[in-house]
Amino acid sequence: MNDEKKLAMLEELMELDEGTLKPETELADIDEYNSMAKLSLIVMMSDEFGKKLTNDQIKSFKTVHDIMDYMA
Repeated sequence: MNDEKKLAMLEELMELDEGTLKPETELADIDEYNSMAKLSLIVMMSDEFGKKLTNDQIKSFKTVHDIMDYMA
């Protein structure tokens, strides 16, 4: 999966406009990256990538790129 597709999935998950996110975007700067988005991220990782995402892993994510790396 390419980076554009990953960004599009994350933008959809957070209900952001297309092109809003960049890999270097700090998660702390995204108002929509809230508890509901984090729960949705857990479900998406399981459904789309077959990966289990823990609370500690979510806390370790600092940028959009960190999430994209986990998607790989």
